[in-house]
Amino acid sequence: MTTSSKTLGDWFAAFEREAFRLETLDDYSQSGGIDAYRAFLAGEEQPDDYKNAGWVRTVADATQAGKRMYRVHILSRPLTGYLRFELAWGYHRNMAAGEEFFILDVTDRRNPVPEAPDFWLFDDETVAAMSYDDGKYLGVDFRTGAPSAEFRAYRDTVMAQAIPFSDWWAEHSE
Repeated sequence: MTTSSKTLGDWFAAFEREAFRLETLDDYSQSGGIDAYRAFLAGEEQPDDYKNAGWVRTVADATQAGKRMYRVHILSRPLTGYLRFELAWGYHRNMAAGEEFFILDVTDRRNPVPEAPDFWLFDDETVAAMSYDDGKYLGVDFRTGAPSAEFRAYRDTVMAQAIPFSDWWAEHSE
């Protein structure tokens, strides 16, 4: 296993083919977009700084360059307030920039990867394992080499069972 001196932002600029994200939590409310989340809960309009966040440009730049950015969120219903926000505002915003989303709904079935952490997998080789506590992002642990096989297996398992977000949303949006 090798660790990286690059930051997560560096990896978003450096990946060549694809960046995959697995989301496993119901709450990321203390990790960014806090004002937008509050606006969503209050029934207000999306703040301009949320609509035009730097992340949107990162996604658009990558996808316009022919790179794939996609993710699976493992979730169950009923949705938390944060998940309603993330799916209604965040996913739709990022989809417009070219990111692909899939849902693995485990409401009525077993989670096929209960031990998997949140992570990004860059070009099938570099893992960025994410750490959170009560919705707050704590940091990332980069891994390359042999550990990436485990994370590719997580990705392949969830992708085989997930459905496109748009299909899931058409049936389950609130």
